[in-house]
Amino acid sequence: MRHGTPPSLLAALAVPGAACLSLFFLLPLGIVAAESLAGGGAGYARLAARAEFWTGLRNTLALGVTSGLVSVAVGFAVALHLSRMTEARRTALLLLVSLPLTFSGLIVAFGFILAWGRAGFFTLSLQALFGVDPASFARFVYSPQGLAFVYAYFLIPRVVMLLLPVLVNFDRAQLAAAESLGATRLRALAAILLPQVAPSALVAFCLVVAVAFGAYGTALALVGSGQANILPLQLFTMVSDAGADWPETAALALVLTALCSVVMAAGEIASTRREAAHASGA
Repeated sequence: MRHGTPPSLLAALAVPGAACLSLFFLLPLGIVAAESLAGGGAGYARLAARAEFWTGLRNTLALGVTSGLVSVAVGFAVALHLSRMTEARRTALLLLVSLPLTFSGLIVAFGFILAWGRAGFFTLSLQALFGVDPASFARFVYSPQGLAFVYAYFLIPRVVMLLLPVLVNFDRAQLAAAESLGATRLRALAAILLPQVAPSALVAFCLVVAVAFGAYGTALALVGSGQANILPLQLFTMVSDAGADWPETAALALVLTALCSVVMAAGEIASTRREAAHASGA
């Protein structure tokens, strides 16, 4: 009879991970939480009293949801196409798809300015071909809608990475059987493929929404801290200000952290329940 791993060894193996979690997450989070509660939590009251905060919250939610929906839709299509390829071609193209993940927010913003800015390649090409006004067209890149478009550039690869294993392992014989019984291709995809991919797609959506909530480098480089009122840029401005109200700044940091955590937790819970319901139904 084989014996299991001694509890003392398991505890020793967990020490490095626990130390990193404590030093680089729990301790900083505790310090920020303590700072936010200075003065009896008045920083939260001052934060809630600012109309700019509520506008930034609405813009952040809209930006995250919009970029998340676009990323999941495009990422699903890309992952579905890659899953139909041979392994060698899929691996080669996957390297290109994942390339945006290696870029910093500054590089992404600079690239979009070069491509879609007032003097960008695509903007000037549209001017030469169709007479499009570069100034009017380039405003899109610097608008909140343009931010969602730019965010999707580095969010789509994350969706592809999460959905591709599910689609590669999907049994396509189910689709063939449905079509042989008279279902159209679209009907087969909607009734058979999508329900099985939905839990992973929901997790991917919540992940990219949480990333969009917390991202600020691309928005800062693209539109600046004063042109886009979103919570990450508000936090950046408050931290950069030497005379900032630190309890209020800490409160905003915790609100943003809680917002991302709630989105991620909701995705995991909903996905787990959906998978459990699907398994019980099967």
